[in-house]
Amino acid sequence: MQETDFGVCRLSLVPVRKDPADQSEQVTQLLFGDHYTVAELTRDRKWIRIRVDFDAYEGWIDAKQHLSISKEYFNHLNQAEFKITTDITSTLLYNKIPQVVLMGSMIPITSSELFKMEEQFAFNGEAKNVGQRRDAEFLRAITLKYLNSPYQWGGKSPFGIDCSGFTQMVFKICGYRLLRDAAQQVNQGKGVESLAGSKPGDLAFFSNEKGKVVHTGILLAENKIVHSSGKVRVDHLTEEGILHAESRKITHRLSAIRRIMT
Repeated sequence: MQETDFGVCRLSLVPVRKDPADQSEQVTQLLFGDHYTVAELTRDRKWIRIRVDFDAYEGWIDAKQHLSISKEYFNHLNQAEFKITTDITSTLLYNKIPQVVLMGSMIPITSSELFKMEEQFAFNGEAKNVGQRRDAEFLRAITLKYLNSPYQWGGKSPFGIDCSGFTQMVFKICGYRLLRDAAQQVNQGKGVESLAGSKPGDLAFFSNEKGKVVHTGILLAENKIVHSSGKVRVDHLTEEGILHAESRKITHRLSAIRRIMT
């Protein structure tokens, strides 16, 4: 491994941890096709601190789950218009071996064959061009595919996802770039003055007693909100906050609404 290295995820899902240990908390995940820069190696070379290219998020991965790529291929991954999967699960042939990939995975297949692929892929699932921006109706359809996904701290997949991982992945599939944490996402897009002025596809943010943004979700029609809390669920949104559909109690206090889709 070189002093400055680059990598790409070629597994279905890889945990990214706060510290270089299996017992350390998961802060985010890599899905198939996510690429990153290597920032640091532990002395025993068993753990790698990475910086994810999509959102500049940092954390540690097991060195056994790292696949090194050249700087040229890393730059190519940044420039090419690849596909992003839209099925909950899909199967591809990677170097002639079947592999399951999850919704939101990056598949380095384009309509152009003007470059030399370093790897061999064959994919027949549902996907779209990652940079192609879609409308609120498409966004709604993607959010509903995540319904009942269990909440998981640091998760980004239909089989475990946190609140900001959910919003980031939905918007990524729709062609928009969000940062990783709710406290970062609240500074993106354009502010919406009130719930009455909101529209489907807007992001709602919620703060704790100290005023720190700690939760987020996506607005649907008729003041409904889909968010990851225990599981990805649909609740009612009021000017006060989220009204839990079953308990009829306010569970999160509304702090801000932001418009990402223009």
